[in-house]
Amino acid sequence: MTYFMLAIFTLLIGGLTSLFFKEKLKLKICTIFSGIASILALPSAIKSIINGEIIQSSYTFSSFYGTVNFVIDPLSAFFIIVISIMSFLGLIYANGYLKPYIEANKSVSSHCFFLMLLIASMLGVVTVQNGLFFLVIWELMSLSSFFLVIFEGEKKEVRIAGIKYLVYMHLSVLFLISLFAILTSTTNSLSFTDYATILNKNTHIANIAFILGFLGFGIKAGFVPFHNWLPDAHPAAPSHVSGIMSGIMIKTGIYGILRLISMIGVPTKSLAYFVLVLALLTLLYGVLYAITQHDLKRLLAYSSIENIGIMGLGIAIGMIGLAYSNPVVATFGFAGGVLHIFNHSIFKELLFFAAGNTYLKTHTKNIETLGGLIKKMPHTGLLFIVGSIAICGLPPFNGFISEILIYAGMLLGVPSSEINLFIMLVISIASLAMVGTMAIVCFSKATGITFLGEARSDHAKLVNSDVDRIMLFPMTILAILALSIGLSPQAFIKLIWGPVSMLANSPEMLVIFDSIRNFLQILSWIFVAFLVVLITVYIIRQKINKNNITHSTWGCGYDRPNSHMQYTPSSFDNLFVSTLKPLFKRVSHIKKPKDLFPKDAYFELEIEDIEEAYIVEPIIKLDEKFLAKFERIQSGNMQQYILFGLIFLVLAIIGLMIFG
Repeated sequence: MTYFMLAIFTLLIGGLTSLFFKEKLKLKICTIFSGIASILALPSAIKSIINGEIIQSSYTFSSFYGTVNFVIDPLSAFFIIVISIMSFLGLIYANGYLKPYIEANKSVSSHCFFLMLLIASMLGVVTVQNGLFFLVIWELMSLSSFFLVIFEGEKKEVRIAGIKYLVYMHLSVLFLISLFAILTSTTNSLSFTDYATILNKNTHIANIAFILGFLGFGIKAGFVPFHNWLPDAHPAAPSHVSGIMSGIMIKTGIYGILRLISMIGVPTKSLAYFVLVLALLTLLYGVLYAITQHDLKRLLAYSSIENIGIMGLGIAIGMIGLAYSNPVVATFGFAGGVLHIFNHSIFKELLFFAAGNTYLKTHTKNIETLGGLIKKMPHTGLLFIVGSIAICGLPPFNGFISEILIYAGMLLGVPSSEINLFIMLVISIASLAMVGTMAIVCFSKATGITFLGEARSDHAKLVNSDVDRIMLFPMTILAILALSIGLSPQAFIKLIWGPVSMLANSPEMLVIFDSIRNFLQILSWIFVAFLVVLITVYIIRQKINKNNITHSTWGCGYDRPNSHMQYTPSSFDNLFVSTLKPLFKRVSHIKKPKDLFPKDAYFELEIEDIEEAYIVEPIIKLDEKFLAKFERIQSGNMQQYILFGLIFLVLAIIGLMIFG
């Protein structure tokens, strides 16, 4: 445990040390310290995962906090591994991404410090087991990520996104304060161990605590209907921050939910159904809005919401297995949900980094103006395609593995005699299948319109090369990881053995896990054989077509394609949006042609989030209207402010005298 605490200390020292170096060296310093911290943190985590050990270290900072325990158990260890690996790759990528900003004389001092603080606080969140200290570190994580989001704070839309993110994070912490207040008042302790004792025994308190916890952690994770901060914050943040936030930080919300489940032990059926319904709503809502987005990073943000729903679905199936005393269903559900946490961190970082590459080269995130980039950015294009296949849950990449485990959990639960469970599982299977189809539509659009075809504007035409190797290196590692898990899932299943054992908590775990490993071994052989056949066919085809004519005799105009012959994003998803019209708020921007050969006519379709448009914005307007009534108080007169303070002080004293 000493090495792990030293890892957190190393990250903080790295952030502070970088402040004293030149701008061009700051990120390199942070990357070195992050690498050292990862080396220090990983051995304890791997030891806990493999041996199931619980490593603990206790500190007494003050009598106010009491004893603060930092614990590495298999659940914490899993998240430590994800955080350490993904954040280090994110920092390597940041060296290339921020290079143009540094060359333009933009300071990155505070950005480097808060980046290291974010990583340290995430490691702290998943290991601390003191309620009050957890809230402090949780708040540090939220504040540090806020300052990272507003890196380009000179832009109005970035400031708005940052403030919105901060408001949602403080709404999250209000629910968590309520959770810990109830648990602390009941147990007269701040220790998670004491919390677990009462949650395990008292079903009523467990239900209330879980609902409050799910709301608090669910806001951070991005569950619908608490998701509105996420589609704004990710496009506003630099791409390495988007990758770390989406790939890692939002998973701390999932960690909180899993930690609550581990403390409760066996949840009630009502809690399991509650999570299942919200998970289904989240994955469907996320993919629906991902399809309609024209901002590439906003599309990826909504896709993150969809994948949070998939993780939630796996967790819900695991909870159903526990509630119905079915260890097989519980194990498959939790295995799929936990593995998808790791899988999503891999392909979502990869996709956000690829989106960052296109933004650096084209200076736009609007795919309406892109096209043909794979000819000039072949490595980025290929890596984006790999990430797209993985996120769609297609073999032989990692997304397929976690989703097939969730499918297996649902199918194994279908034979249950209870009609309510049968109906919900059938709906869940159908929903996940439909989401898989819509994800393919979404990323066919994103890949095709961004990288294939012809350039639609000067943004794409003026690109002449791919990004630096330092940016492609972490992306390549992520792509290799995605393929490796897909081709050899039985090797990586050991990574989730510990946390799943803690959650499912069944004496039959070894037998069930052996069956999962055997199932994945068969899939591995099939995928390897498929890949060999695919490569063989490709090589044969290349040899056959080597001397063939590359253009058809009757090209029908396609021998000289131009951007006007291609689908636009709006036309690509128009049929889909029209079919589901009630679920979207459509805003059209049209300039009709006036001449025979118009040059500036256009049609743009913007899709607004219906929850944002019909619930959040009206509440904000009502709040602004109410607060406007008190504007006269802000007069700028110092004497008037002192008078207000005096009146408040007198009222406070009178209140104390009356009510004691």
